[in-house]
Amino acid sequence: MTDAPFPDVPSEARSSESGVDLSTVAALAGSIREQVAKAVVGQGETVEHLLIALLARGHVLLEGPPGTAKTFLAQCFAATLGLDFGRIQFTPDLMPGDILGSNLFNFQTSQFTLTHGPIFCDLLLADEINRTPPKTQAALLEAMQERRVTLDGTAHPLPAQFMVVATQNPIESQGVYPLPEAQLDRFLFKVDVDYPSFEEELRIVARFGENRGAPSPAACGVEAVANHAVIEAASRAVSRVTLAESLTDYIVRLVRATRESADLASGASPRAAVLLAGA
Repeated sequence: MTDAPFPDVPSEARSSESGVDLSTVAALAGSIREQVAKAVVGQGETVEHLLIALLARGHVLLEGPPGTAKTFLAQCFAATLGLDFGRIQFTPDLMPGDILGSNLFNFQTSQFTLTHGPIFCDLLLADEINRTPPKTQAALLEAMQERRVTLDGTAHPLPAQFMVVATQNPIESQGVYPLPEAQLDRFLFKVDVDYPSFEEELRIVARFGENRGAPSPAACGVEAVANHAVIEAASRAVSRVTLAESLTDYIVRLVRATRESADLASGASPRAAVLLAGA
């Protein structure tokens, strides 16, 4: 890869169109961080990636060993947003219909009735996504890219703020199905969630050591600091930020360099460049 210094970003690349106050977006991000920190010790960098993906309308894959609060972090993050939250525990016997839903025949009305699956939500936690076969994993592809679900030839839109936070365990090798490149390309970030530091682990044990049950965001005092309208307005403000030509040039050079590296089996796609520009 080429060693290209990060370009100087002119002021117009850091401000949006007149009438939109990005300081409000920054204040919202700060409030979300504070709420998540009530329950989750550390993981500041992971929260930053989740925030960026939320505002850029991207998806995040969290990879780390078991017991590192990947699922709990996603739950707390969703709780602060005031959005509809859905969770799917991926297993080897999970079928696409279990995710998307299905048209069921109603004998009383003699008509088919659409039963929505758990994917019809604002923020979807796809827990242990690499434990289900590729056929079921592929059910997420259209939803992640186009924010819609097709059932029996009919397209059903998902919420504009639809976001997938997926988790996977890199340690297990039995009974897992590695995500194909086509699906990995749908994620804006893949975040490595590591073990906490010694000091952080002391705080975790002190905070949760006497709690015999599983912690919950509500029990930790996590409160919603946003709603659909607030998140939508923040996303629009971020999308109107002017992208400087020098920054566009840097992004394209960076992405193209991944395709030329002998250390990488597969380089980043043009879609990755577009997602990076949006972030």
